[in-house]
Amino acid sequence: MERSEVQARIKKTIARVIKIDEASIGDTANFIFDLGADSMQSMELVAAFEEEFDLQMDEEKALEVQSVDAAVDFIYGYLK
Repeated sequence: MERSEVQARIKKTIARVIKIDEASIGDTANFIFDLGADSMQSMELVAAFEEEFDLQMDEEKALEVQSVDAAVDFIYGYLK
């Protein structure tokens, strides 16, 4: 899977979980400060990413990921 496809699927997932317009999600957007996610939504994002990409992530490390770019890098690393 290409990195650009991972990024597109991540943005789509973020938009669904946080209930915002996908077009408003920048590549460097911070989940909390830029996109308004709360701590519960952060946990929901981890679960949604696991479901979207059919993988099991280290939850503690996944919750440390705070931006779209970091999520792309983190998840792309699992897919290699």
